[in-house]
Amino acid sequence: MFYQLRLATFADQARLEALIALSARTLSASDYTPEQIEGALRGTFGVDTQLIADGTYFVAESGGEILGCGGWSRRRTLFGGDAGTGRDCTELDPRTEPAKIRAFFVDPTYARRGIGRALLERCEADARAHGFSRAELMATLPGVRLYRSLGYTARSPVHHEMAPGLTIELVPMHKSISGR
Repeated sequence: MFYQLRLATFADQARLEALIALSARTLSASDYTPEQIEGALRGTFGVDTQLIADGTYFVAESGGEILGCGGWSRRRTLFGGDAGTGRDCTELDPRTEPAKIRAFFVDPTYARRGIGRALLERCEADARAHGFSRAELMATLPGVRLYRSLGYTARSPVHHEMAPGLTIELVPMHKSISGR
């Protein structure tokens, strides 16, 4: 399967939102209830335009179609789209803090074909080039399988509240990306 990785642009935003919704509704269906998925799509899942502005959000594209997306951040916010709460745009110190792996979604038609892996490897390489030696992320339950296979270690799951009485289980994960 041929695809190329490129930086996401603001012009991609509507297509990215559609991809994220399709990916979440399809690939998360065996791990989360429909209410949890829809709740997550209102803030927990979504495009973070700060990543696009920072030049740290990538898409996998083939024939003009976006097959997947994912990014990394040098800012404190660990997860969540633009509608998410508790965002912190403060820059991290790469000497002492981990880069944040963010917002990975793949079109279900192209799932399990190496797109997530390619995006993650690109993000880790970029973060390493910016001086980071560690990365951390907040994984969805279906995402845990991918990240674990690529060397990430899970911590205890957390229950993120999206609305009163509505939570979603997420798994904090971390990895050394120092290349040593």
